[in-house]
Amino acid sequence: MQAVLASLGDPRPAPTVITVAGTNGKGSVCAMLESCLRAAGYRVGLYTSPHLRRYNERVRIDGREAGDEILCAGFERVETARGDRALTYFEFGTLAAFVCFAEAGLDVAILEVGLGGRLDAVNAIDSDCAVVTAIDLDHQEWLGDTREAIGREKAGIFRAGRPAICGDPDPPASLLDEAARVGVYLFRAGRDFRADPGPDGWAWRASAGYDGATGRQRSGLPYPSLRGAHQIDNAATALMALECLAERFPVNQAQVREGLLNVRLPGRFQVLPGRPLRVLDVAHNPQAVRVLATTLREQTVAGRTVAVFGMLKDKDIAAVFRDMRSTIDGWYLATLGGERGTTAEELARQARAAGIEAPLQTFASSASAWAAATAEAGDQDRVVGFGSFYVVGDILASLDRGK
Repeated sequence: MQAVLASLGDPRPAPTVITVAGTNGKGSVCAMLESCLRAAGYRVGLYTSPHLRRYNERVRIDGREAGDEILCAGFERVETARGDRALTYFEFGTLAAFVCFAEAGLDVAILEVGLGGRLDAVNAIDSDCAVVTAIDLDHQEWLGDTREAIGREKAGIFRAGRPAICGDPDPPASLLDEAARVGVYLFRAGRDFRADPGPDGWAWRASAGYDGATGRQRSGLPYPSLRGAHQIDNAATALMALECLAERFPVNQAQVREGLLNVRLPGRFQVLPGRPLRVLDVAHNPQAVRVLATTLREQTVAGRTVAVFGMLKDKDIAAVFRDMRSTIDGWYLATLGGERGTTAEELARQARAAGIEAPLQTFASSASAWAAATAEAGDQDRVVGFGSFYVVGDILASLDRGK
């Protein structure tokens, strides 16, 4: 990455860069940062992964997906600059995003880490503010099979003398040790900042600002438009990042309110219009699935809740079935293709082994499972599609085709 960046002339995506890592919640934090900064009038670039329907979703410039022409120009520059150096799909796309951002005249670039942190392609750029969200087990074959090992990888995005934020209230000791070794002051959820919810809104409070000032707070904030009680914690983490950059990019109370109310992020407890109630969520690891189960229980429906579910075979499928066992009344299991995909029949076998007694049906694709589930659901029922970005992407694409 660094060698090709040098061949490209070391393009910096923007004068100020925010890098966001974490097992869960990083997409939401990125979206909230983008929305609040844009509400304040700044020109923002956002790089995320994976995409749901179109590659263009990964590269957003000033609130809009980058067009094909802009992306292809970036790809061509990277192809020329790389010479005989081999690049992965993600490395190639990340470099192209950096080129697109550098030419767009941005104020701020928000970069979402793809996997881990220390060795991720995004980490080739030194950030001005590093954020780590919730940490849990995922991608163990690459990052290690304990929270301590994974926390150490996430902490690889920290840079000496620059603010770092951890939105996990119980971070692994390895992350804290790495922050101390690198020489950053780590703002920790629950210690340095917190969210205080109320019936009509919430307050954000920080014990200290990056400039050493104490007693920072924002009161009377609206709940984010992203659904789920956990999103208030993501919002508090995003506001801590804004606080750390406030001298360069001030965002006032009205602009924060506008940003929280207008933030959009497909596939995160996304509720589709109409009946039956239909929800899409990319939850694909045990921690995310537990959050989804909690949100479903908090937002009850009069009828049944059925799931359209598919998952990659390198995920903890058994844990998902155990965590959702008391929440789902019927399962529509979908085969995911490719080397990492799991067949619907294998999902059914694991479901029964995990003690699932609810009815099971198997389907060749997420789209066909979704069509069957929504056709059979009553107006008082709820249909939830989850388990993978591939599941949600296939369902959204099928809905697009049906328009």
